[in-house]
Amino acid sequence: MAIRNPTELKALLRPGQRILGLDVGSKTVGIAISDGSLTVASPLETLHRRRFAEDAAALERIIAARNVGALVIGLPVEMSGREGPRCQSVRQFAANLLEKFDIEIAFWDERLSTLAVEREMIAADLSRKRRAALKDKAAAAYILQGALERIRAAEPA
Repeated sequence: MAIRNPTELKALLRPGQRILGLDVGSKTVGIAISDGSLTVASPLETLHRRRFAEDAAALERIIAARNVGALVIGLPVEMSGREGPRCQSVRQFAANLLEKFDIEIAFWDERLSTLAVEREMIAADLSRKRRAALKDKAAAAYILQGALERIRAAEPA
């Protein structure tokens, strides 16, 4: 498969297939999942990174168990719009996934996603410990929700 534009994903999925959202960090991968109608993103889990083979195996189990047909991966573009070393790392992670899986992948600009999620959790008066536990998967849901809204906006009326 290839790297796609998020708006192409819906046409490539079988009915009922879902999209998995990933917020790839150096220590964790936040994971979120869409519903079958590609309307709502929900936080799923946080994967604590190990070796790539172990991370890929964990993702493969989730993909198989949850009827996932595509991935939306947050791309950590710098505020200036430049792609720095973190973007290169995420792009390499995606390329490695494409070597292991036959799945569609799209990137989504994740600028300010973690900050937005952190602000929402502070507003909800969550403790620092609780915010740390939820932050990565909530950021993945934020990223995926943005992509789902873009997919819906691109559909003909």
